[in-house]
Amino acid sequence: MKFIDQVEIEVVSGKGGDGIVTFRREKYVPAGGPSGGNGGKGGDVILTAVEHLQTLLDFKYAHRFQAENGGKGGRNNRTGANGSDRIILLPCGTVIYDADTEEILCDLVKSDQTFCVAKGGKGGLGNQHFLSNQNRAPDYALPGQPAEERRLRLELKLLAEVGIIGLPNAGKSTLISSISAARPKIADYPFTTLIPNLGVVRKPSGDGTVFADIPGLIEGAHLGAGLGHEFLRHIERTKLLLHLIDATADDPIANYQTIQEELQAYGRGLSERPQILAINKIDAMDGDIVDEIATKLNHLTQVPVFQISAVARKGFEPLLAKIWQSLEQLAPAELSILTRR
Repeated sequence: MKFIDQVEIEVVSGKGGDGIVTFRREKYVPAGGPSGGNGGKGGDVILTAVEHLQTLLDFKYAHRFQAENGGKGGRNNRTGANGSDRIILLPCGTVIYDADTEEILCDLVKSDQTFCVAKGGKGGLGNQHFLSNQNRAPDYALPGQPAEERRLRLELKLLAEVGIIGLPNAGKSTLISSISAARPKIADYPFTTLIPNLGVVRKPSGDGTVFADIPGLIEGAHLGAGLGHEFLRHIERTKLLLHLIDATADDPIANYQTIQEELQAYGRGLSERPQILAINKIDAMDGDIVDEIATKLNHLTQVPVFQISAVARKGFEPLLAKIWQSLEQLAPAELSILTRR
């Protein structure tokens, strides 16, 4: 499946139906009077978040979405049919921008959340509406209101509580495949992962927590280098970052600092997001060397540093316990702010 996380579309609501001018012509009704009906309302364009979508791929080729126009009024005071709404299904986590003003119109975070992005025009009034003692035979009606048209930019930000970050080949995909049912593509070269991978990890209580493997962070990612510029936005919604560091790298400390600098340069509060550090691939290194790396990182960051092997599935229990504890300690107010980003 190709991952598409940013598209532009056009939406057009339905035009309101026109009212009509007509007069009753019935046997035994000597003064028939006006009987032109009102036009029907045009359909709305409604955005709806659904859980089963993970990408905006459906919008790669379909860019224009239009609701149905309202029906014209009829004789004998009949109101025209209302136009059908156009329902557009989007993945949870989609932010909708006005493409012309860059204003955020809505943020579809929860499943079944809806937003009317273009309202259908009201139907025009038929001539029967203007009947009065002063005007017994009105010979005019109103047209329906015009449709509303706007350009939208859709931006998908994955909804995950824990984001796994680190340089390419740090073992992020291997880790998420080891602790969840996710099965990402894995190889021994950089940029194996070209799309974010999601996996659900079960807590001891039985609840599931969504982890996201964020690909492509390298030096200069915030400027568009590698894949980081495309996927840094997906870290914005995470409550907690799991920073994975390759123990076999030439300079693990410098690698850690590279990622921190990219988060700082990107902004939007990513550098202040709570982080847990884990040194990966400890099975491939001497234990004393790993301990030395962990000590240096601990002195630099003043936070606990965990040692794991995603391949050998070692060290997961204390790491996951710390993740569950950290998630529980995050204040509800802070979680609310993160969710809205």
